[in-house]
Amino acid sequence: MIKCHLSTIMGEKRLKIADVARETSINRGTITRMYHEEATRVDLEVIEKLCRYFEIEVGDLYELTDDSDI
Repeated sequence: MIKCHLSTIMGEKRLKIADVARETSINRGTITRMYHEEATRVDLEVIEKLCRYFEIEVGDLYELTDDSDI
C-alpha cells in the first residue's frame, strides 16, 4: 500500500487545502483526494509541484507500507 503524507506535511505547516491549491495552481479536488488518501492516481506534474512547493523529496510525500490485507 502507498501512503500519502500530504495531510501531515500540511498540518505541520498549518496550511489549508485552499492555500496549497491557490499557491500551486493544482486543482483543489486533487489536493483534497490526496489529503484524505482517496486518490487512485496522481499526475507526476502534481507530485513535482508539491515537492517543489514544500521543498521535499518524493519519498517524503509518499511511502510504501506493508498491507496485511493483500
